[in-house]
Amino acid sequence: MTALPANEPGAAVRYLVSGRVQGVYYRAATAEVAQRLELRGWAKNLADGRVEVVAAGPRTKLVELAGWLWKGPPAARVDSVQVEQWDDGVLPATFRVEHSA
Repeated sequence: MTALPANEPGAAVRYLVSGRVQGVYYRAATAEVAQRLELRGWAKNLADGRVEVVAAGPRTKLVELAGWLWKGPPAARVDSVQVEQWDDGVLPATFRVEHSA
């Protein structure tokens, strides 16, 4: 787990969410929260049952999103949220749900 510097005004983070997070409206609910927070990025299901959330924006908003990810929508059960700094490229101009391939 990588912590971001407290003085970082903007950052990009990858969250890997485990538990009962697929088939429970997790991606769409995450997108609603991220859009309200004016973050950029995506949420998508991974083949191993986790949900990947990549988000960019002010650090305070990313912390708020991380807190929400631990709760998720009512039908979800979150077991863990791993956090990594995201350095792998440009994010979309808005937040969206990515569909599985």
